[in-house]
Amino acid sequence: MISVNDFKTGVTVELEGQVYQVVDFQHVKPGKGAAFVRAKLKNVKSGGVVEKTFRGGEKLHRAHLDKRAMQYLYKDGDAYVFMDNDNYEQITISAGDIGDGVKWLLENMNIQVLMYQNEIMGVEMPNFVELTVVETEPGVKGDTATGASKLARLESGASVQVPLFINTGDRLRIDTRTGEYMERC
Repeated sequence: MISVNDFKTGVTVELEGQVYQVVDFQHVKPGKGAAFVRAKLKNVKSGGVVEKTFRGGEKLHRAHLDKRAMQYLYKDGDAYVFMDNDNYEQITISAGDIGDGVKWLLENMNIQVLMYQNEIMGVEMPNFVELTVVETEPGVKGDTATGASKLARLESGASVQVPLFINTGDRLRIDTRTGEYMERC
């Protein structure tokens, strides 16, 4: 059990049969009446955000998420097959559980799978991935000073906006949280 007075950003709790992560919280002590805690909670499974108000000192069940290092093996229809790096068991994860991270997956990539009571809650992609450009328009000489960008398709199938000097075959670092080009490797 954890008291709402002990909330910190990132703490996971069980509420109404769902697992939530504390995104933001505020202790409020009004001039009249009892103190309370206003919290913004993100559903770990669905990604939905709710705002809740708790009485000061109210207790909730703490949810301990298990992070397992797994390696992506291959795509099987609409599902993705991963191997647990510790015991070599293979598990299948749906595209919905992976979310936007699907577009950055490459075979043999290591990711963190979040589990709660042996149920997959989601995945944590690495913050940055290095991918090769497989298709983009060639840059025009002398057109680099404008700060313009063009679309490039990457080996994972994702498309990102890149500067004009990027060519097919270049290796790029991409921020998986925003989907933006960071630098050429």
